[in-house]
Amino acid sequence: MKNKKVLVTGGAGFIGAHLSAHLLDCGYKVLCLDNLFTGSLSNISNLFDNPNFEFVEHDITKPFYHDSIYEIYNLACPASPIHYQKNPIKTVKTCTLGVINILGLAKKNNAKILQASTSEIYGDPLIHPQSENYYGNVNTLGPRSCYDEGKRCSETLFMDYFREHKLKIKIARIFNTYGPMMSPNDGRVISNFINQALNDEDITINGDGKQTRCFQFIDDLIPAITKIMRSNDNFIGPVNIGNPNEITMNYLAKKIIKLTNSNSKIVYRPLPQDDPKRRKPDITLANNILDWRPLVNLDDGLIRTINHFKKFNEKN
Repeated sequence: MKNKKVLVTGGAGFIGAHLSAHLLDCGYKVLCLDNLFTGSLSNISNLFDNPNFEFVEHDITKPFYHDSIYEIYNLACPASPIHYQKNPIKTVKTCTLGVINILGLAKKNNAKILQASTSEIYGDPLIHPQSENYYGNVNTLGPRSCYDEGKRCSETLFMDYFREHKLKIKIARIFNTYGPMMSPNDGRVISNFINQALNDEDITINGDGKQTRCFQFIDDLIPAITKIMRSNDNFIGPVNIGNPNEITMNYLAKKIIKLTNSNSKIVYRPLPQDDPKRRKPDITLANNILDWRPLVNLDDGLIRTINHFKKFNEKN
């Protein structure tokens, strides 16, 4: 295992940085690829002194060549609406041309490859909770489509490479994840609420606040996706990875106000187009096949994330 090289695309991002550190701890050599569009060198600064870590600034929409790669985790793609909508064509290219490039690299190296898919492939779901056999309810023409449809196409490409080239693939559908190393300006609801609460600003909720989400802490996600990679080659997924504890945005806002001792007030704004009303993973498959379930409760995860944001603000 010590001599096995693992490629992590998007390795300087929130999830990628945590995964890279974990893989190094497990004894792998890690090749981290990132174009730094949303990733940050500060996320991986503590890894540069490790002789088993290598960083390459690269955009996967351009071909990348490397030998002796054992496994690939494809995490490359902006994941928050403000980032993936900033350059929607680029987002689609990352999910299509980029994925083709990385699948080709996996084929050349005979490497096992995992696609970090998303709960967004379910769109604004008509089935609740969402299981892996649900095809979703996605608007192909809306402002979120570059990401939703892009990720759906990524899954299609993975399956076609599996069928046509017998590639060893894995597909993980990741639900909302939070924790330290989240970018403060990523536009995601937890980072928005924490920033606003720490500054005693109004906490802005889109819609009436009754829409629901489920949030998993980063420390639960990382072992889950490595379990998927380690699973039998016959199990390719897709498999939902998320915390099924469903809460409203009103509840989340009040919880963060309480945990930060904030004087913030809650204000409401119009709900963006195609914003899902409910979202909850059915994780039966992950329970049964991977023997995985989330362990970190919301309060503990939020406190650790709030402390990270406090330290970040102190430095800046």
